[in-house]
Amino acid sequence: MKVEIKVPTLGESVSEATISNILKPNGSYVEKDQEVIELETDKVNQVLYSPENGVISWNVGVNDVVKIGQVIGSVEPSQAKVESKPALAPVTEKKEKEEGPSARKMTPEFVKELKEKPEPTLPKPILTESTVSRKRMSGLRKVIAQKLVEVKNTTAMLTTFNEIDMSAVMEIRAKEQESFTKKYGVKLGFMSFFMKAAVAALKAYPEVNSFIDGDEIVTFNTYDISVAIGTEKGLFVPVIKNCDKLKFGEIEQKIQEYAKKARDGKITVDELKGGNFTITNGGTYGSLLSTPIINPPQSAILGMHSITKRAAVVKDQIEIRPIMFVALSYDHRIIDGREAVLFLVHMKQNLEDPARLLLDL
Repeated sequence: MKVEIKVPTLGESVSEATISNILKPNGSYVEKDQEVIELETDKVNQVLYSPENGVISWNVGVNDVVKIGQVIGSVEPSQAKVESKPALAPVTEKKEKEEGPSARKMTPEFVKELKEKPEPTLPKPILTESTVSRKRMSGLRKVIAQKLVEVKNTTAMLTTFNEIDMSAVMEIRAKEQESFTKKYGVKLGFMSFFMKAAVAALKAYPEVNSFIDGDEIVTFNTYDISVAIGTEKGLFVPVIKNCDKLKFGEIEQKIQEYAKKARDGKITVDELKGGNFTITNGGTYGSLLSTPIINPPQSAILGMHSITKRAAVVKDQIEIRPIMFVALSYDHRIIDGREAVLFLVHMKQNLEDPARLLLDL
């Protein structure tokens, strides 16, 4: 008996999806829990898996729009792997052209029409298949584009910068890396330090942990921080809940879990919802400085960048130190410049002297 493949619930506000990729074509033998098709929504991509061993068949194609709960295919249970044969093209009879006015229009009048018809004008430069390639913009990319333009048009966004001497953090990482990895199964990265420092700064400056709702300012009492993860399919920003209550190792574990899910297209809509503040790390790709764009409805985003050795004055002496530039983009309608600058200074102090984080300063 055939086992149906249905479109699952993809999130509270998602009612439809687009077939972005069929991983196993009609007639293929599939094994249970094998990836067979990829769905795309305006928020996330979702891979579906075979419910059974057998031969798969689809009643949808790539780019088709489907509804939640819709049957899009089925699997005919079978334990024996079968060789799939390509479907034969239907034989169609070639219809002889009927003689008519269109077939007899090779007259002097017709030739005259061809001569008088102006040649179409082509754009410059001429775009041909050999000079460009085209692909459909994904639903996720469309939403990212719309949100970025919306933020630029509806917020009074401004960015302030500072620099952080990463010596103390790097020293802790080098000293504790082996025992940390052994205990938690993941490496101690920079992000957990920044998230803990961000929590402390959000507590000190609650305006940054707020958003505008109509004519009201709403301040969060939680510390749920979004982390930007770049993939080939687009940017995902999953949320790590209750960062104030998590240990460094638990934060690093969660980041690694989300990064893997994002790359595999398995991250869920619920995991992208509810953040209060966002951190993005362009330094992963070598960025020296940037102005990150706010992730609505949040009011601020922190941008981390690459660490470079620079000359710094330490106790009236010039020393070479590992320096990171950081940027805070914020909505000036709700956060004043004073608070934005002091927020970054607060983070700088805690990262340059991580012992302060233990004292919740």
